[in-house]
Amino acid sequence: MGLEAIRSELRAAQRNEITEHQVYSKLARSVRDPHNREILEKVARDELKHYGFFKQHTGADLAPDRTRSSAYLLISKVFGITFGLKLMEMGEQKAQAAYQRMAEHLPAIREIAADEHDHEKELVGLLDEERLRYVGSVVLGLNDALVELTGALAGLSLALRSARLVAVAGLITGIAASFSMAASEYLSTKSEGGARNPMKAMVYTGAAYILTVLFLIMPFLVLSNVYYSLAVTIFNAIVVILVFTFYISVAKDQPFKRRFLEMAGISLGVAGLSFCIGLLVRAVLPTGA
Repeated sequence: MGLEAIRSELRAAQRNEITEHQVYSKLARSVRDPHNREILEKVARDELKHYGFFKQHTGADLAPDRTRSSAYLLISKVFGITFGLKLMEMGEQKAQAAYQRMAEHLPAIREIAADEHDHEKELVGLLDEERLRYVGSVVLGLNDALVELTGALAGLSLALRSARLVAVAGLITGIAASFSMAASEYLSTKSEGGARNPMKAMVYTGAAYILTVLFLIMPFLVLSNVYYSLAVTIFNAIVVILVFTFYISVAKDQPFKRRFLEMAGISLGVAGLSFCIGLLVRAVLPTGA
């Protein structure tokens, strides 16, 4: 590895450290929870210390990557600090490989890399975020909406063969089910007697259910062909599962592939079974359509 290549990687590592220092610092100033602020400030100080180490060897003052910093700050605001920071840390694999190469010439880097990876992962895991405390309620609402409504829409599509009728029936069914599910989550959370607020758990479950219902029914309101509408709805269901599974896998350190295949298999399996039931109902009880 040539001297110029080492210098280039040192500067890249230095800029990465000051960029992450900026992200942690700005997030620390934006949070209200003292516990979370203390953790973020601690990690920000560590990043600045690492920046100082690299600066000693490059002799340069480098500015943060403002595009990357702004992107992670926006992601953290929209999807939560834990998700944003863990997503940022997932992009560190290339940096870790670079650290290993540089460590052949500067052994101290190996210690910094290990300290940064383990210490920051541990600190980020200590963050206490409301949306993660209630992620179980969101999963409940989302899963039930996906399984129940995807199945119902598949069965109704074949039984009714009218996109508008399917949309109306699905919307009524979905809204009624969301109220029922939200009320059940309220009672369940209240009986647990834990730290979670029953009212908030109810809102998270109900909101997740209704939003999923609206997203799944939308094709039946836009398209006139019931079978095209059903195909788009199935696609939408897979998109919802994909996005939410990715979110959970990052924020909660859970395996992505197994969880995605499990959720998709259940939802699509129920949809297929319901479609067959709709076929049977139409054969036994002809509607004349």
